[in-house]
Amino acid sequence: MPGNGEAVTRRTEAWNGEDPAFVLSRGVVILFAVACGAAVANVYFSQPLLVTMGHDLAMSPALVGSVVTLTHVGYGLGLFFLVPLGDVADRRRLIVAQLLLLVTALAVTATAHTAAILLAGMAATGLLAVVTQTLVAFAASLAPPAGRGRVVGLVTSGVVIGILLARTASGLMADLAGWRSVYLASASLTALLALVLHRVLPRHGAAPRTTLRYGQLLRSTVTLFARERLLRLRALFGLLIFAAFSTLWSSVALPLSEAPYFLSHSAIGALGLIGVVGALAASVAGRLNDRGLSRRTTGIALALLAASWLPLAFTRSSLWALVVGVILLDLAVQAVHVTNQTLIYALHPDAGSRLIGGYMVFYSIGSATGAITATSLYTAAGWGAVCILGATFSCLALALWAFTRDSAPGPAE
Repeated sequence: MPGNGEAVTRRTEAWNGEDPAFVLSRGVVILFAVACGAAVANVYFSQPLLVTMGHDLAMSPALVGSVVTLTHVGYGLGLFFLVPLGDVADRRRLIVAQLLLLVTALAVTATAHTAAILLAGMAATGLLAVVTQTLVAFAASLAPPAGRGRVVGLVTSGVVIGILLARTASGLMADLAGWRSVYLASASLTALLALVLHRVLPRHGAAPRTTLRYGQLLRSTVTLFARERLLRLRALFGLLIFAAFSTLWSSVALPLSEAPYFLSHSAIGALGLIGVVGALAASVAGRLNDRGLSRRTTGIALALLAASWLPLAFTRSSLWALVVGVILLDLAVQAVHVTNQTLIYALHPDAGSRLIGGYMVFYSIGSATGAITATSLYTAAGWGAVCILGATFSCLALALWAFTRDSAPGPAE
């Protein structure tokens, strides 16, 4: 992980306020990554299962569609109302408590026998899956400043893999044992992770970083955005790149299921395996950030993001063009995402949970905007229009970088 080839094994110091006896080893960082990926995957498991769920519970198409909507609404609410708690509570206890509550929500979802119970379980699952962001903030707080980008990059790799493999895994498990098995398996894994994290994470020294009351804590999140220009700028980058990301991944199944391919759901889901290559960009971007190359990394990544839509436009005539476009897009999005999180956390490490939670609200807005617009546009105007939409989001992000690169505050290069 570090530039000299040694493993990320650091004794935390007084700068992060955590237990000075705790050692952040490479194994612990990987544990953070696995936990993040497992938690965030719960938000995306349902997408290939909607038809099966609807048939099982006799739900109308409109009601089935609300499964995904409620999950994302719950996630958005959790980002604002739950993630900031990491700045006032013992993060170890908060993470374990959220994971155990997530186990309950997953169990409710897996055993639901009415549409109302299923929807309630999915909303609660989305709300509690934001433990991912608490884990990211905790990992960043445990890392030394000189290696924080590497740690955030590796943990974010876990998030990327969780998002991209969720659909593939849920589709395969549903084919083998039914859709309920997906949530039962996830509940079991989440319970195991809660136990391991309870034993591994630092037990002492994780004192609250602020004495703010809950209402003041939420207001301070808004205040941070009003005060910090870099935070606002990086949040806008996050919104635009995830709008582009969602534009692709929410609609790419549509042309692949039609002529000339007629791919099965399993085959389409396997496309996520290609997207995992994007996780490689997370750790590389983290290293570049540690070297003070955040602005340059952002510019190059955004240029690649805009360029990715050229091969993607040829999806209907070439699967190889789709593969190239997917790799470029995922590499670019994850590079910018890691850069964003590393920079904004450094603004106020004592408010890390609020900063990352607030930033991720913009991620959710971008994801929702891309998904809704892309699917509607495909129906009205086809795949070409979807690619124009994605390229527009990408070019807007690149233009924003070009206009602000010399004036935006940030680490010197």
